[in-house]
Amino acid sequence: MSPIYSKTGDDGTTSLADSQRLGKESERIEAIGNVDELNTAIGLVIANAPTLKTVLEPVQHKLFELGAELATPGAEYISQQQVENVETAIDALEHDLQPLKTFILPGGNLPAAQAHQARAICRRAERSLVRLSLGEPVNSTSIIYLNRLSDLLFVAARSLAQSKGEEIPWNKEI
Repeated sequence: MSPIYSKTGDDGTTSLADSQRLGKESERIEAIGNVDELNTAIGLVIANAPTLKTVLEPVQHKLFELGAELATPGAEYISQQQVENVETAIDALEHDLQPLKTFILPGGNLPAAQAHQARAICRRAERSLVRLSLGEPVNSTSIIYLNRLSDLLFVAARSLAQSKGEEIPWNKEI
């Protein structure tokens, strides 16, 4: 087995799936890194809230596909069906939640806070795809997918906090 290190990135570049080399500071590599960080954050949510595994593990697989899509310019692996799957998951989780009457603080308990953190990372990943799309073709459905996924992570965070009575409403008087 070959070693994990190749040393090919020592010059500040990295390879895409088509062997094209890009600077590690490029918008495309930034987007790939943000999607990877999001996937890692979702892994932490699952590790601390296994009840969400059936909802979030399929998302992790799709995020791998999104990373592959970004690493292969012109590829489109994320489809409208994936967006609809996320919407279905949102509807299922939201069904049992108390109505949102004010902003809530990102916290309440560890898994809820981690879901909020994943949501914030998701928003960053979405922004990086939008930025990339200003200069290069990007699958517009992937941007929509990340937008919807941030909503799912918000609802997941609320569900995790409410399940233990620990959702914290924003109080403008404090």
